[in-house]
Amino acid sequence: MYRHKKGAGGFRLHKKRDRRQGNNDVTKKTTPAVSAKNVEMQFGGFKAVKDASFELENGRFLTILGPSGSGKTTLLRMIAGFLTPTAGEIYINGEAVRAVAPNKRSIGMVFQKLALFPHMTAAENVAFPLKMRRFDARTIPDRVAEYLKLVRLEGFENRRINQLSGGQQQRVAIARALVFGPDLLLLDEPLAALDRKLREEMQLEFRRIQKELGVTTINVTHDQREALVVSDQIIVMNDGEIQQDAAPSTMYRIPNNPFVANFIGVTNAFQGTLARHEDGVAVAKFGAVEMRGVPGGKGNAAAGAPVKGAVRAEQIRIAATKAELGGLDALFEGTVSDVIFEGERLLYEVSVPALGAQPIRIFHHDQDDFASHAAGSTVHIGWKSRDLHIFVAR
Repeated sequence: MYRHKKGAGGFRLHKKRDRRQGNNDVTKKTTPAVSAKNVEMQFGGFKAVKDASFELENGRFLTILGPSGSGKTTLLRMIAGFLTPTAGEIYINGEAVRAVAPNKRSIGMVFQKLALFPHMTAAENVAFPLKMRRFDARTIPDRVAEYLKLVRLEGFENRRINQLSGGQQQRVAIARALVFGPDLLLLDEPLAALDRKLREEMQLEFRRIQKELGVTTINVTHDQREALVVSDQIIVMNDGEIQQDAAPSTMYRIPNNPFVANFIGVTNAFQGTLARHEDGVAVAKFGAVEMRGVPGGKGNAAAGAPVKGAVRAEQIRIAATKAELGGLDALFEGTVSDVIFEGERLLYEVSVPALGAQPIRIFHHDQDDFASHAAGSTVHIGWKSRDLHIFVAR
């Protein structure tokens, strides 16, 4: 594993030291790499970011996830120092961003529009920030070669940008953002314009490079899969507010509210009313059906409160007979309305009259059993109560 280290000729890649650290390293370890405290951004009468607070540890990969207009890019631009918060403060390694001159901020950035210089070669693009920062000219060629090797572009040093593929251009942009040894790497939807296969390959490349260097990274995206694949920590935003801040597995398995449950993954939602609480389990009535589930969010609502139920598509089982679904807590009969082949899985849409007019979506991964439920056939579906999250409706 490697980290950036400053030397006489600029920054060099050095192996990470043993974790037995001195006092300065202990202080750095306990100070968040990035923190936001009650940050707001207002444009005229519109609040793009509302009371946002979070902390990011050194060496971690954070993704800020949300739909268009959720405030995620505005928050990133405040972290970069391009925008000044109208309230609150953002700190990098304990120092307020607004207190540091833009040319003194140790931040590397990769944008959706890569802004590479077309008249330069790959090596010249990577060398550019070193020359702008007046690195020792004698060290630049070796440093450029080191970072092109890091992004697996050995042999492409003399190619001009228009002679490189989209993925190769992405790698040049990554090398250019990292070559001067920034304390923080910011990614502003750099993969959004790529096709799906290349985008998924580059997601793994981002993760590999970030883990190898140990550079603290913040990524902005609307791609849920990308967030789950690359991140140590995810913040979900909507309407300018942080909806949840958690590890990917926690975010996926224990969503904070209906928005997070619906935004990450494919989720089936039901409208109902709360019947009662029983030993930490919520019991709700959806139509004429009572179901048990995990109380979502904070606090317990009173009986009769409107609630939303949420169960993920992959947590629902489907079978030809009820007997095949032994051990499940909620069981229903339905009719297959559509079957969609997605390669590694089938997506079933099943009409279940007891649960309302909206079809229930189910992922089926058993490739030996792909053709077992044709459209129009009667099936039984079910899930365990631990897989149903019940939220108080807002």
